[in-house]
Amino acid sequence: GPDDAEPAGAGGGARSDLRRRLRERRRLRLVLLGTVIVVLLGALPLYFGIRTLSNDPVFDTLDALEVPAWAAVETQDDVSGSRWCLLDCRLRERTVESERPPEETARVYEQALVRDGWRRWQVERCPEQEEKGSYTCWRRDELTLDLWVREPTCVPPPGADGEPAIVPSPAPGEELPAECTGASVSLKVRNAIDDDRTRPQPSTDPSLTGEDPFPTLTEDPLGELTPSPS
Repeated sequence: GPDDAEPAGAGGGARSDLRRRLRERRRLRLVLLGTVIVVLLGALPLYFGIRTLSNDPVFDTLDALEVPAWAAVETQDDVSGSRWCLLDCRLRERTVESERPPEETARVYEQALVRDGWRRWQVERCPEQEEKGSYTCWRRDELTLDLWVREPTCVPPPGADGEPAIVPSPAPGEELPAECTGASVSLKVRNAIDDDRTRPQPSTDPSLTGEDPFPTLTEDPLGELTPSPS
């Protein structure tokens, strides 16, 4: 009778509601799973991109140079420019302090560069201006490297008035103080395509050599013209 139909309808509605809830729960799980996948797909490239930007492989190459521990006591790195040369190409600079004299320090760095596949680069403007000490240039693949080894820069503490102290120059034959021994090393690495020295150099401007590019005529050119008939 009517009393028997009502429970059947109620049971059917409960099952329908249960199926609807299961479908919603399954849909929610799929949405959550899809969200996690999207986040992971976006986060991993971002992570490796940031890691690539922060770790310059050129510095890894410099780290791999086989120099004695005394030749790399203190290391300071500096980077400027863009890796993709958007405005300025990337310039890597490393400054190192050595415990031994410049001659010995330059020798071990040059030997390490040769072992690592660098070759000496005989080029004009190496250095670009007169420098004290040993200055050599090198090339390897798409990179150029400038190696400058020199006496250390010793700056005494400032005076009582706060003014920087004047560094006295050692007299001929006089040795530097103990705290001023050793050497300073600078390594500058650039992309070869951004190094002007890899491009054809312009010819010397005659005006810079003392030769007048437009010499004054010694004879009057008008004197040789054929006079026109009157």
